[in-house]
Amino acid sequence: MPTNLGSLRDFVTTDRIDRRPAGAGKGASSWPKLSVVTPSYNQADYLERTILSVLNQNYPNLEYFIMDGGSTDGSVEIIRKYERYLAGWVSEKDKGQVDAINKGFRRATGDLVGFQNSDDTFAPGAFQAVAEAVRKHPDDDVFYGHMYIIDEADVITENMRVLPFCAECQLFEGMQIFNQAFFFKRSMLDRFGYFDEQYRFAFDYEIATRYGLQPGIRCRLVEDFWGAFRIQAQAKSSTIAEVGRREHQAIQDRYRPQLKSSMGEGFWKRYCKARKLSHFVLRGEFSYIWHRLNRT
Repeated sequence: MPTNLGSLRDFVTTDRIDRRPAGAGKGASSWPKLSVVTPSYNQADYLERTILSVLNQNYPNLEYFIMDGGSTDGSVEIIRKYERYLAGWVSEKDKGQVDAINKGFRRATGDLVGFQNSDDTFAPGAFQAVAEAVRKHPDDDVFYGHMYIIDEADVITENMRVLPFCAECQLFEGMQIFNQAFFFKRSMLDRFGYFDEQYRFAFDYEIATRYGLQPGIRCRLVEDFWGAFRIQAQAKSSTIAEVGRREHQAIQDRYRPQLKSSMGEGFWKRYCKARKLSHFVLRGEFSYIWHRLNRT
């Protein structure tokens, strides 16, 4: 069930960590192994909350890496505070966020991998929800959920719901999977490649598009809130929005030829809007429809 306002804020600001080392929990091997990577650079104001949102899950089969780009703002001291619970960490100059994520993924050994930026958070119970989805649907490849929007004080200001994956809507409407609530089988990295380091902003959109267009790949939406995206002044989405728009367009142009549909962009944009409206109407989520209409 969706997390309430108070519990998310408390979850990311209060240490609730099981003091045993990661993987030492009873029956840990019976749970799917999750590898999580946090890329970070000079985000000391928020980093500890991201870390707690991972470790407070007390997930019994977790592998957590923090890949810091050589921060000088106190981030390293925060990382060292939680070092005993980490599978590994570095603080060294890198080529940026995407390079850091890929470096972490290359060290990962989990059944599934995901990443959480150093100013965003997971929601309570997210990892258990991932594990339950994997157990119920072991043949699926990509798992994702809904996402909250939070402010600098960890207050939920909005919730963002997604629909079952549609490749055409991914291209013509935009991101169908939020990286804050996104896990996929580690084998996908070897089969279809790591994050594309030519993109500074839309690398998550690119990989979701690339993976989603692969024949036979199964994407599973889980009706739960797994993560939270933080709105804050220094967030990359705030500082390089124009770069993001250009990258999104380049990715759409790159993958559009792979669509099998003969219908044009105009049709698919109308279809995606109608699909979204009908989805929430049939579920009786009229308040959410009204809220989203007022936001557009």
